[in-house]
Amino acid sequence: MKFTEKLANATAKNNSLLCIGLDTDLAAMPENTGVFEFNKAIIDATADLVCAYKPNLAFYEAMGIPGLQALQKTVKYIPGDIPVIADAKRGDIGNTAKAYAKAIFEVWGFDAVTASPYLGYDSLEPFLNYQEKGTFILCRTSNAGAIDFQSLPCNVPPSPRQLFEIVADKASGWNKNGNIGLVVGATYPEELSIIRQSHPNMLLLIPGVGAQGGDLEAVIRNGKDAQRAGIIINSSRQVLYASKGKDFAAASRKVAEQTRDTINRLRNAK
Repeated sequence: MKFTEKLANATAKNNSLLCIGLDTDLAAMPENTGVFEFNKAIIDATADLVCAYKPNLAFYEAMGIPGLQALQKTVKYIPGDIPVIADAKRGDIGNTAKAYAKAIFEVWGFDAVTASPYLGYDSLEPFLNYQEKGTFILCRTSNAGAIDFQSLPCNVPPSPRQLFEIVADKASGWNKNGNIGLVVGATYPEELSIIRQSHPNMLLLIPGVGAQGGDLEAVIRNGKDAQRAGIIINSSRQVLYASKGKDFAAASRKVAEQTRDTINRLRNAK
């Protein structure tokens, strides 16, 4: 099944645009809880509330082999009807890009990946060749330093634009198979609006809600498409670490449910 179909099915089944980022951090977890056991409890508590899960590979790589083993078990444990996005931000050329794509999609079994456009089309092509899988291209990211490059003015015909706008235009042109989306941070709602207006049908993955301070109402107002969807709103720390006690899974479910319901209220508001 194509990533976009799986995503649409999960969105409809769970009435949700919420993605939970499984950025499992040993320093923030409850004591005496294993990484996979923690993830399993979060998944069990929230699988009926989400449209996707998004593990950030860095947290697992930082734990060495045990972390990668926990990631492998986590990906396999997530219900098969819920898409899993590898937040890997890959970007390289030639055989290296092919190896990255094979690892993400064939070895790990992820449904989608985040990738950097900085090296150009040939660095993304190996991912895009997996037509059933999704690739989210970094466009306007949520971090403060994004302004260093992504907002640079570029004198490119037909009119001067910021670099992130050119990235969005290029991604739209490459989207022949309908498997490209854009990563746009919740912390930049005006830029989000520019991208949505220019690309009304692009799927947007939006991090930065919750701990990073993104305005959920502004995100939905500026990011939703004509069908009041077209966005995947990611929340990580706010959901995962709602409690450091034995009730952490129940607390995470409460926050996830509140977030999902708030998103639905806002996207359906006139």
